[in-house]
Amino acid sequence: MVTNNVRCLEKWEGKLQIDYNEEWTYLDVLLAARDYIHRGYFLLTHPLAGSVKPNQTPFKSIILSEESLEGAEDFRDLTLIEESIEAYHKFMGNRALPEWSEKSAEDFRTIDLSLMEGVMANPIMNRR
Repeated sequence: MVTNNVRCLEKWEGKLQIDYNEEWTYLDVLLAARDYIHRGYFLLTHPLAGSVKPNQTPFKSIILSEESLEGAEDFRDLTLIEESIEAYHKFMGNRALPEWSEKSAEDFRTIDLSLMEGVMANPIMNRR
């Protein structure tokens, strides 16, 4: 997991390999995920999953694996992460990230955590 969300770190530390940095921006998480893809990892979650846009939340988590899902194409994940980075820039060009209160930031951490909990509850994830 690549994340800037301390709630995800607290939930899965010691259970997953977690690349966490609280100073990372949403874009930094996307770039770190891209670095993993360049090293041969595969996306298990969509980089833009969820209904919260990049210019609305500072928190992002992405799950990757060293193992390919059945039918994964060689360049699909690289294309997907590059398109997600482009989308991030588009969203941020339209409206910058607001300065959220700590309560709002905690709400966004919870939303991101909830998305990851949904993925981790999938039986295919428990086979890994």
